[in-house]
Amino acid sequence: MIRRGSILSLLLLNGYLVFSQNPFIRNQFTADPSAHVFNGRVYVYPSHDIPVPDGKGLRKDWFCMEDYHGFSSQNLVDWTDHGVILSQYVVPWVDSTTYSFWAPDCIERNGKYYFYFPALSRERDSVTKRPFFRIGVAISDKPEGPFVPQAKPIKGVMGIDPCVFIEKDGQAYLYWSLGHIYVAKLKDNMTELDSEPMIIANLPEKGLKEGPWVFERNGLYYLTFPHVEHNIERLEYAMGHGPMGPFTWTGVIMDESPMNCWTNHHSIVEFKGQWYLFYHQNALSPHFDKNRSICIDSLFFNADGTIRKVLPTHRGVGLTNASQKIEIDRYSKISEQGVEVTFNDTTHTFEGWKTIFSKKGAWLQYNSVDFEDKKYENVEVKCIAPKGGVVEVRLNDINTPIAKIVIPPGNQWQVIKSKVVPLKPGIKHVIVTSADDRKVEIDWMRFE
Repeated sequence: MIRRGSILSLLLLNGYLVFSQNPFIRNQFTADPSAHVFNGRVYVYPSHDIPVPDGKGLRKDWFCMEDYHGFSSQNLVDWTDHGVILSQYVVPWVDSTTYSFWAPDCIERNGKYYFYFPALSRERDSVTKRPFFRIGVAISDKPEGPFVPQAKPIKGVMGIDPCVFIEKDGQAYLYWSLGHIYVAKLKDNMTELDSEPMIIANLPEKGLKEGPWVFERNGLYYLTFPHVEHNIERLEYAMGHGPMGPFTWTGVIMDESPMNCWTNHHSIVEFKGQWYLFYHQNALSPHFDKNRSICIDSLFFNADGTIRKVLPTHRGVGLTNASQKIEIDRYSKISEQGVEVTFNDTTHTFEGWKTIFSKKGAWLQYNSVDFEDKKYENVEVKCIAPKGGVVEVRLNDINTPIAKIVIPPGNQWQVIKSKVVPLKPGIKHVIVTSADDRKVEIDWMRFE
């Protein structure tokens, strides 16, 4: 028998994933998002965490990745999964028994797309007899792939976490990490070094540094990277006046994960005039931080070019159409008592979360819902209330409730419809409030 989750995965493959909330990919584990704008779309190239197959991988409690998927979007809300763009089994130099397809990057040059990826090589250290990480290149005519790998990795490079930056004069640079963060020039063919690797100086000496991401804004160059200052990684940055530095450590972009995810890995990109931080955490796997999920939040700069610290959110970015399912568990604000968020099914976390109200007056706010110029007549809510219950729905620009939803008693999910008052079009925040102390669980709501 095919499991329901397997059917869902098949249906979503190469289709739209309609999630504007964090994490924004929920049919598979994803990490280390590399984001770029190609042809007016945002493309994200993450690594792909999977549970360790029996008897395979480096060890049972470690990272395990055998392929890469590519994702793209025109609005940061509706994401297309382009399927597998590169598999470890087609790369001649990769030791496919190690499942070590770690954090990648991709860049466009002269109509070709160059995909850079680390993996453990078939080579062995002469002393320890262990494999070591190399960085390879795969090439495609399209940003969504598939990508064709080169027969050999980049000569002279050992390490992980490749990042490629092309300067305005056309010179390309490769950055990577292995104990330190390194940089070297690339030849025009994008597959060979054009200078000796250089360790980037003036970065924190103690604690793991990895995952470099480099970008330029207003003549300033930003070297951003995860760093273990205390116990787990936080995102930090240094600034300079050229792609090879010298850089000066400047500050923190995102603090250590409140979910206690040991790693964080990121990218920063401008899209339609707004800057965004892509990163990962372990929301869909709270008890095992080697199965991670990618997220987006807006990023802002101060007048002097320094980066304002980003606080991770459930809500993420983008507008939610009022006619689509509004998953209020991805809230923007929440009351201190009487409301909590938990998984719909703790054994199948890809099914998402639900919100539980248990105290009169408890509330939750979900921002940026687009009420188009339509005549909305009802609000539809998927809910459970064992002893019955009542919730009220407000909008931020209306003081009185726009709908009162009376939920009959029951122990199974049910969809309840309630009339709404006439609404003016516009972008509004939705506030849901419990009207009594009876327990009410809500999966989603939408307006029709």
